[in-house]
Amino acid sequence: MPEETSVTENRKHDHIALAFESQVTQTDHRFFYEPLLSAHPQGGLRPIKILNHTLKAPIWISSMTGGTQKAGIINRNLARACHEFGLGMGLGSCRIILDDNTYFSDFDLRDIIGEDLPFYANLGIAQLEELIASNKLQKAIDLVHRLRADGLIIHVNPMQEWLQPEGDRFAHDSLTTIKRVLDAVNFPVIVKEVGQGMGYHSLKELFKLPLQAIDFGAHGGTNFAMLELLRAKPEVKELYEPLALIGHTAEEMVHLTNRILDELMGQACCNEVIISGGVRNFLDGYYYIQKIKTPAIYGQASGFLKYAQGNYETLHNYVSMQIKGLEIAHAFLRVKTS
Repeated sequence: MPEETSVTENRKHDHIALAFESQVTQTDHRFFYEPLLSAHPQGGLRPIKILNHTLKAPIWISSMTGGTQKAGIINRNLARACHEFGLGMGLGSCRIILDDNTYFSDFDLRDIIGEDLPFYANLGIAQLEELIASNKLQKAIDLVHRLRADGLIIHVNPMQEWLQPEGDRFAHDSLTTIKRVLDAVNFPVIVKEVGQGMGYHSLKELFKLPLQAIDFGAHGGTNFAMLELLRAKPEVKELYEPLALIGHTAEEMVHLTNRILDELMGQACCNEVIISGGVRNFLDGYYYIQKIKTPAIYGQASGFLKYAQGNYETLHNYVSMQIKGLEIAHAFLRVKTS
């Protein structure tokens, strides 16, 4: 039997065997599926200019932290994927290397990523408030330079800190601290939440600032308020768990962002967004990027973490399939406007 005939026969056999299992009862109503208007993609995605760099795909890798052997492996795998696929990367909290270089190698990834892709350090608003109060903000500036990072991500997490048994307490509102940092540094700054997103008034204030980008950190992905409650005593978790349910999803924040940009009528000082938090797959990312009215990429942390803990090939395959999925989405899907 000719090989081609054998392949066809096997495929038809599979179709018969899997016919009942392949019935779909749910439909993704966000898109028009347009099967007639494109060929299968062959040339890859169109590069996107954002964060003062050109990315080959609109994907931002938000990594975890450092300080353990496993975290070092994860971060290096993620950095390698950024280099290979032309993506950007933000580090997890760099607090552990502010005063001690023991784990510096877990964060020192510029040589792996390369010079042509965005790479950001990360500190919490609590650490920055403390450094400002003690006239030691230069330590944060030096950290960015030591890492050869493009700039600094400031993560804002008042709910997490309040729920954390050993958490910090903010003496000032986060907006004031962010403004003080912006006045003191000469590199780009990104501001993000850590899993509960931000409401209308906070977002609007951020769009008025000369930030490089706003990272949503929306409700629906890893929620660090809930994470702290899982570490707490049962009675504390029972009492305060409703606080972890407060927040704003990525979809809501896309709508809020569009509303704010319309209201500011071109007067926004910040015009770039990283859509993160509850972005489950490439279709979510494609949808949000198409819906928002400003240059945007989508970010994932836990999605990449799942595939970055072992050998690099596993992560390579995951990223490659995600990019191919984006190519198919661009070819055959159109986002519904209402």
